[in-house]
Amino acid sequence: MDILNKLKNLDAYPKINEDFYNRTLSGGLITLFSTIAMLFLFFSELRLYLNAVTETRLIVDTSRGETLRINFDVTFPSLACSLLSVDAMDISGEQHYDIRHDIIKKRIDQLGNVIESKSDGIGAPKIEKPLQRHGGRLDHNETYCGSCFGAEASDTDCCNSCEEVREAYQKKGWAMTNPDLIDQCKREGYINKVKEEDGEGCNMHGFLEVNKVAGSFHFAPGKSFHQSGISLFDLLASFQTESYNISHTINHLSFGEEFPGAYNPLDGAHWKQPTAGVYQYFIKVVPTIYTNIRGRKINTNQFSVTEHFRPTSGYPQPLPGIFFFYDFSPIKVTFSEENVSLLHFLTNVCAIIGGIFTVSGIIDAFVFHGHRAIKNKMAIGKYG
Repeated sequence: MDILNKLKNLDAYPKINEDFYNRTLSGGLITLFSTIAMLFLFFSELRLYLNAVTETRLIVDTSRGETLRINFDVTFPSLACSLLSVDAMDISGEQHYDIRHDIIKKRIDQLGNVIESKSDGIGAPKIEKPLQRHGGRLDHNETYCGSCFGAEASDTDCCNSCEEVREAYQKKGWAMTNPDLIDQCKREGYINKVKEEDGEGCNMHGFLEVNKVAGSFHFAPGKSFHQSGISLFDLLASFQTESYNISHTINHLSFGEEFPGAYNPLDGAHWKQPTAGVYQYFIKVVPTIYTNIRGRKINTNQFSVTEHFRPTSGYPQPLPGIFFFYDFSPIKVTFSEENVSLLHFLTNVCAIIGGIFTVSGIIDAFVFHGHRAIKNKMAIGKYG
C-alpha cells in the first residue's frame, strides 16, 4: 500500500471534481479553433510521412570514361533539310561530321505541317569535290574538266554535266544503267533537291552519343556545299551564305535521361533572326544522380546556359549556324527520395498535440482571468 501511495503522489495530472468545473464561452471557442488547428497540422504531417521527401547533396564528381547522351529537338522554319547537317567534336580530338544515325529529319512547310519524315536519306549527303578527268578531285586553282568515265573520244574531251556523260556513253554505244554512281548526275540531283525544297523548313530530333568531356555540336546550313566546291557550277546563286535564315525553336534539349522534377532551360526557346549569323549557346553541364524511393538510380545531368549571337559580317566570315558549347562542372548533385521515419512522425504528432494544447490553455487562462478581473472592477465601480 505504501508503494501505491507513493505512486499516487507522483501523479502529474491531479483530477478535479466535475462540480468545480467552470465552462465558459471563450473556452469553448478556443477549444474549437485549437482542435481545427491540431487536425490541420496532423494531416499535413501525415501527408509528409506518406509521401517521399527529396534530399539534396553535393559531392565531387570522380567519374571517368563515361559517355554523354545529348537529346535534341530543334525546328528551323526557314532552312531546308537538304541544307542542314549536324557535327560534333570534343577536346580529346574526336570529331564526327554530318551525323545521320539516330537522327530524324522532317520536312515542314511554312505552316509547320510535316511534308516528309525520314531517319536517313533526307539532307546533308556527303558531296565530294568534283571529280576531274585525270581521276583526282578539283583543286581550288584548277579548271574543271569532268571525267567521262571511259567514254572520252579523245584525251581532251570533258564531261561537265550529267547530260554530257550520257551523250558520251551514247556515242560509244553504252547504256548508262546507274546514274547514281556518276559524279555529275549525283551532284546535279542534289542541287535539284535543294531547289525543290527551297522555302521549306526542317525539324531535326534525335540524340548524339559523345564522350563525357568538354566539346561542342552544331547545326550548320550548307556546309557540305561550300566545302565541296559546288559553287563553281554557279548553281548555288540562290543559296549563298547571306541568305541563310537561322531562326530556330529549341523544342527540347537535355543531357542524359529525364528524371522527376528536371528542368531544361532551353525547352521552348525561340530565336528569330532573318539575317545570317552564328548563334552560340554556352552550356555548363552538372552531373546528377537521382535515386527514387525504390532505390533505382538515374545517372543524368542538369545544365545552365548563356547565349550569344554573332553576325556573319566581317572577315574571316564565320560559317552560319547554331553552336552548342558544353563543359562539365566538377561538382555532382545527388537527389535521394526518402521516407520520414515512423519515430520522427510520432514525435512531430506529439509535438503538435502538446504544443497546441499548451498554447490554447495559456490563451484560455489569459482570457478567463482577464475577463474576470474586468468584471470585478466593474462590480467595484458599481457599488463603490
